[in-house]
Amino acid sequence: MHNKDDFSQSTPNISPQPGDSPVPPTPAPAIQYVNVPVEKKKGVSGWRIFINILLTFSILTNIILFIAITGLVMALLVGSDGTENFAETTLISGPATQKIAVINLVGIIESNRSEEIRLLTQDVLRSSDIRAIILRINSPGGTVSASDQIHYYITKLRQETGLPVLAFMQSVAASGGYYSAVACDYIMAEPTAITGSIGVIMSHIVVKDLLEQKLGIQPEVLKSGEKKDWPSMFSEMTDEQKRYINEKLINPAYERFVALVCQGRNGLDPQQVRSLADGSIYNAEEAQIKGLIDDTGYFEEAVDKAKQMAGISNARVVEFERRTTWMDVLGAQNRQSLIDTKILEKLAIPQLMYIWDGMH
Repeated sequence: MHNKDDFSQSTPNISPQPGDSPVPPTPAPAIQYVNVPVEKKKGVSGWRIFINILLTFSILTNIILFIAITGLVMALLVGSDGTENFAETTLISGPATQKIAVINLVGIIESNRSEEIRLLTQDVLRSSDIRAIILRINSPGGTVSASDQIHYYITKLRQETGLPVLAFMQSVAASGGYYSAVACDYIMAEPTAITGSIGVIMSHIVVKDLLEQKLGIQPEVLKSGEKKDWPSMFSEMTDEQKRYINEKLINPAYERFVALVCQGRNGLDPQQVRSLADGSIYNAEEAQIKGLIDDTGYFEEAVDKAKQMAGISNARVVEFERRTTWMDVLGAQNRQSLIDTKILEKLAIPQLMYIWDGMH
């Protein structure tokens, strides 16, 4: 065994002695930084740009879709009727409690135009602020059905509200345009306006020779009765077929036109109207002389006449036009196909028209 004296003797004394020089401290090892090159992965930046573009496009698409769906829901909640569908624009300043409403009948008269007039006369024009209405017409006419519907809606509004309605013709108010005008209490036309063309027209194309002689196609038609395809685009009309179409379609529509002109123009009897209803067009001066219109003038004079009819001296003149709705926006993609369908219908289906064909 060892005792503690052994350990004290074997352990060297390392304490500094007096007179010894100081031992310098051992310097810390230097730290070396090594730049390790990072290998770049090929194509990462390109894919990242592509993904960012894709994500951005996706976000924008979802935002647009959300707005469209929100608009559709709001349109459905609001409903199809009411003033929300129409924008009111002030044309002439005046008191808000006395308004003269201007509605426009422009272009070919078809179902969309008659539906706008229906909505206006059903709700918008029944406001207590409206004292008179100006139907501003610039149309060569259109379908028999739509023209007759507009005449009905205007007549109904007059009878139920007692509001005076003035027809103001600009440029052209012929055939179905005139048909709509005679529903009004008073008719004024610009001095250069064209009107008249009282009558009915129906046309259809015949492709028989084109199919058989040019294309070598022989059409075949199966029908349940002899008159089922009268008139047909695959054959020319016979005299019997022409008499049949005149009797069933042309004459009834013509007689209704004549009757409504007589009803709307109290100073004209049926014989006078028939003498004018040969399809002829008339300038404003001729139309006034013949009793088809009441006066000639410009829009400001039409406004003055409307005030006189309403028994007021001052009024705010406002124009009502249908707003562009989300339904219109959402249906824009199908608009071309709808136009194509209408073209095909007009080519293939004979249409009865109150229209001045000279505009085509």
